Amino acid sequence: MRTKTIVIGLSIALVIFLGWRLIRPMNVFVLNEQAAWPVDTSEVPAVLGGLSAKECAACHQDFYNEWQTTIHSQAWTDPYFQTDWQFDSKQHVCRACHTPLDRQQPHTVLGYRDKDKWDPILEDNPNFDMSLQHEGVTCAACHYRDGKIVGVYGNTNAPHPVKKLDDPNQVCVRCHVAGGDKWDNFVRFPPCGTVAEVDATSDIQISEIDSNILDSLKPLLLDKDISKQNEIGKRVVTRGSTGETVVPDTASLGCVQCHMPVVKRALVKDGKIRKTRHHYWRGGHDPQMVKKSLSIKFYERVSSKNNKRIFSLTLANTGAGHYAPTGTPDRYFLVTLRILDKDKNVITEDANKLIRTVMWRPFIIDLKDTRLPRWQPRTYNIEVPTNSHAYSVEAVISYHLLDENRRKRINYNNKSPIFYDVFQQEIELN
Repeated sequence: MRTKTIVIGLSIALVIFLGWRLIRPMNVFVLNEQAAWPVDTSEVPAVLGGLSAKECAACHQDFYNEWQTTIHSQAWTDPYFQTDWQFDSKQHVCRACHTPLDRQQPHTVLGYRDKDKWDPILEDNPNFDMSLQHEGVTCAACHYRDGKIVGVYGNTNAPHPVKKLDDPNQVCVRCHVAGGDKWDNFVRFPPCGTVAEVDATSDIQISEIDSNILDSLKPLLLDKDISKQNEIGKRVVTRGSTGETVVPDTASLGCVQCHMPVVKRALVKDGKIRKTRHHYWRGGHDPQMVKKSLSIKFYERVSSKNNKRIFSLTLANTGAGHYAPTGTPDRYFLVTLRILDKDKNVITEDANKLIRTVMWRPFIIDLKDTRLPRWQPRTYNIEVPTNSHAYSVEAVISYHLLDENRRKRINYNNKSPIFYDVFQQEIELN
């Protein structure tokens, strides 16, 4: 009887625990010390005014014009972010990166009630600037620290103090490193694990790849500069004593080298021509940037089957140091092979998602990850019977920013497309 009572008690406790895990807010990572606190703007020199990007444009018009076209500039106002943020109960943690400056946030962070830094102690912020908040990741979010503008040139005779950055990637990791070892987190990468993904494949050099894989890559790389494919070659991620992700060697990440292409121009109007970088930060929202990450070949292969022809689509991530796609697990590639008749009607279709599937509750667990790591080609085949009415075969690769089921769940009424094609080719059979 005693044993039965214990079993029943434990069962009830387990049900209550799992029920609690299914409804409680989920802390998917631990905020590192940098991101846990807004950027302190209490020592802003008078010449920098209110730190608005419009004020920066008075001297740096080209940079401002580029910034205006970016997702960074929409980090707070983006309709998808706002819908998703409200769906997830407007958690304060999101402000840490979407509005990093203290005066962009309506509350001042006094401290945290929890170790993971998801439960802040707040009070009203008398210096809150709503117009600055709407600039999202504005110029000062990256370029202002400790009363100085930071940049790769330390002595520019600027009217404001300038602190030299040894490596501009130092700025990126404040927001683009998410991690933390948690007892309920069983994933290989954090939910937005770009830096961890770079680390997972950064040691792989093309000369070390298995010969069979290399044979598959060679046809894809005919128009690639192989010497540029190995720029990222060191381990860059370690774990700190408190579980946060630490990047001791940011120079090897390659963030700005890829997302901020070099351009020679003046920092200010009529200034000295220097090597600078475009401030576009193109990524998943830009079809051309996504296309650059992929090498693709669609072809007919030799078949030993007399009654069938086999067509193959081979693709590989040869242009991104991280996985493709990366970022939020909502994003994925859809690889579709179709057999068409002469009127372009679909006879047969085979579709594959290249996606990261995560179970979020009651524990965070990676269920499956079919995305493209660096240097690991994937091949998909479709067989065409020789006696069919087929006229052609078609391959389409589309990039999806958001899964349709997720879009409906959060009630996101998008005004712009949530997917686009990055590859399409049709091969006639005769």
